[in-house]
Amino acid sequence: MPIVSLPIDNPPASRSSETDEAAFAAACLVAAPLLGPDSVAQPGIPKGTLTTFRHVGVSAFPGVARDCWLYVPAQYKPAEPAHLMVFQDARFYLADDFNAPAVFDNLIARGEMPVTIGLFVEPGDLPGEAPNSRGNRSFEYDSVTDAYSRLLHDELLPIVERDYAISKNPDHRASTGMSSGGICAFNLAWERPDSFRRVVSHVGSFTNIRGGNAYPSLVRKTEPKPIRAFLQGAAHDLDNPNGSWSIANFDMAASLRFKGYDHRFEFGQGAHDRKHGAAIFPETMRWLWR
Repeated sequence: MPIVSLPIDNPPASRSSETDEAAFAAACLVAAPLLGPDSVAQPGIPKGTLTTFRHVGVSAFPGVARDCWLYVPAQYKPAEPAHLMVFQDARFYLADDFNAPAVFDNLIARGEMPVTIGLFVEPGDLPGEAPNSRGNRSFEYDSVTDAYSRLLHDELLPIVERDYAISKNPDHRASTGMSSGGICAFNLAWERPDSFRRVVSHVGSFTNIRGGNAYPSLVRKTEPKPIRAFLQGAAHDLDNPNGSWSIANFDMAASLRFKGYDHRFEFGQGAHDRKHGAAIFPETMRWLWR
C-alpha cells in the first residue's frame, strides 16, 4: 500500500496564497516534483552578482578553512540596508535544483520577496585536509552549541558588512540548510533570536547525532522565541541508530505548534534528498518573507 502524505494543519498565521498552497500540496504528493519557472533564470530579469572567497577560521574553529559565496541582488542600494539569508552547505543551494540566486532574482524583481543578500557557506575543511573535504561538517552543524553562531557573527558577517549595508533587524535575517545544515539553521535562530529570526530546514537532522534530538523537548519547555520556521520532511527519510528523521521532523513541528510558533511543515513523498525542498523553494521564500 503506498504511503500518502498526512495532512498537517498549520496555524492560521502561516497561510499563504492559494497558488502557493496548491504548489505545496502538489509537491508533497510525488517523490520527485518538477521544478517550476521561478527556479530557473528568466529573460528580462536583472541578475545579481555572485562572488566567492575563502575564509580561514580564527576563534570559533581555528585553522578550519571554507569556501563562501556572496550573492548581491541587482536591486541592492547602499542607502537601503538589505535583508540577509545565510545558507549552510553552499553548493547544495547553488546547484541547478535549488538555484537560489535565480530564485532570488525572479522573486525580488517581482516584489515577492525583499531585496536580500545571500551568504552561502560551505562546511569547513580540517587543517591538512584537501579543499572541500568538508571534514568539520558534523561538528559545526550538529553540535547544539553557539560555536557556529560565533563563526558567523564574529568572522563572516563582518566581511559582508565591510562592503554592504545589512539590516540589523532580526526579522530581516534568515538561515537555511539541509539535513545537518537544517538543524544548524534552527540552532542559529534559537541561540541568537536577537540577530536571526527566520529559519528554513530541509529534512533537518533533529536526531541524536550530537544531541539535536533534545530540540522538540526544549521547544516545549522554553518560553516561545520570536522565530518563524519552515520545516520540510520526507516519508522515506533516514532511519538509523541516530533516530528516524521522519518522526523527528514531525515531533519538531508538533512542538512548534504546541508553543504557538509561526511555522509551516510540509511533509512529502521523497527521501533524504533535495528534490522536494528545491521544488517548493520559491513558494517557501514567499511564505518566509511575507
